[in-house]
Amino acid sequence: MEYVFLFSGQGSQFKGMAEDICKKYPAARAVIDTMSATAGEDIASFLWNTEPAELARSDRSQLAITAMQAAILAVLQEHGITPSAAAGFSLGEFSALYAAKVLDLTTMTKVVALRGKIMQKACEKLDARGKASGGASGMAAVLKLAPERIIEVLKPYSDPEAGTVFAANLNSPMQTVVSGTAAGLDIAEKLCKEAGAKRVVRLAVAGPFHSPLMREAAEEFSAVLQDIPFNDPAVPIFSNVTGKRLLTGAEAKQNAVLHLTHPVRWLEEEQEIAALTSTAALLEVGPGMTLCNLWRDSGCAGNCRPTGTAEQLADVIDEYH
Repeated sequence: MEYVFLFSGQGSQFKGMAEDICKKYPAARAVIDTMSATAGEDIASFLWNTEPAELARSDRSQLAITAMQAAILAVLQEHGITPSAAAGFSLGEFSALYAAKVLDLTTMTKVVALRGKIMQKACEKLDARGKASGGASGMAAVLKLAPERIIEVLKPYSDPEAGTVFAANLNSPMQTVVSGTAAGLDIAEKLCKEAGAKRVVRLAVAGPFHSPLMREAAEEFSAVLQDIPFNDPAVPIFSNVTGKRLLTGAEAKQNAVLHLTHPVRWLEEEQEIAALTSTAALLEVGPGMTLCNLWRDSGCAGNCRPTGTAEQLADVIDEYH
């Protein structure tokens, strides 16, 4: 059986994640210990002991989620389950790059640790600027309003240089996530509800990701990546930035920077995956079921199964064998 591995992004974290997996599968704990040594951080503590508000910080959640994904990947591979293709949502794209052998475990760990610190610093700077205007920047999910309509109503406030709110994650026909300043998110909530959105829900993330508001972070991250090698993919992998397949390591590196300031074209990515891998099963590798739910809403054929608990992981392994 062929499998497409889908790796979830920031916002899916929760206290205690992967603890049951590490107790059942020694290979999972070994990966987390290796990543902790590389990053100089106690990632197991991030996973199991950190309270939600602290875990939502980019310098905590990005390492924690990536470690859980790498741990699950190790268990799957130990049981002979390997990806025929890979894709990751936002942060999850780095785990996909690891699964596709664009990055090795050490390099991925170092890159994600630096990315998380850079993004957390950028968010704190934005929050400091935003205090005078009423609160922190962030993201919100707009439900049951077409993405084209959201882009249209936000256009006056989405100038790349001076805008305050942007369509950031084009997730499905029924869900788009917007990024903005506190004032920008208030505007988006008002305008989207007036345009017919059922709900607008603020998300547990630390900043306005995938928008021009992260420009300074992108510039700093670009400098970090300059001397880091990105290999050509060993299996098909897809880009959030373009919604298309990545063909080279050079393209993957370029998109890793653009990733911070450009929207996630997840619905397009799902359609590309479905066209290329119509007979493959899909696994969400990481905490929660966000990507399984988005796949269901996409209209693409096939089902996506979660692997974020020891029980779910065991079910997938048992079915494979």
